[in-house]
Amino acid sequence: MSNIYDQAHILAKSLKASPEYTNYLAVKAKVDTKPELAEMLNDFQEKSIQVQAQQMMGGGEAPQEAMAQIQNLYGILMRDPLAMEYLQAEFAFTRMVSDVYKIIGDAVKGE
Repeated sequence: MSNIYDQAHILAKSLKASPEYTNYLAVKAKVDTKPELAEMLNDFQEKSIQVQAQQMMGGGEAPQEAMAQIQNLYGILMRDPLAMEYLQAEFAFTRMVSDVYKIIGDAVKGE
């Protein structure tokens, strides 16, 4: 049997060759040509991560003001077809990676 690291490299190559990843990269390249849109998407993602971190650390609800900002930004972004395409592509890739982590986690956790 091959080395676990060899298997990890094979998995990494498979992830990079996946339609989810190649689509994400293609859409990201389009977004990168529009600095204003890229900045809005980054701002949305940073705020979302901050709220998620607050919820995880404090175990409670996110501040209403932060949630309102995120919802407002999301509403603005959803009006832009490219932003919507980017968020959907990012979500599809992230979901795939999350599924892989779950499979690995379930395998090492045992029955």
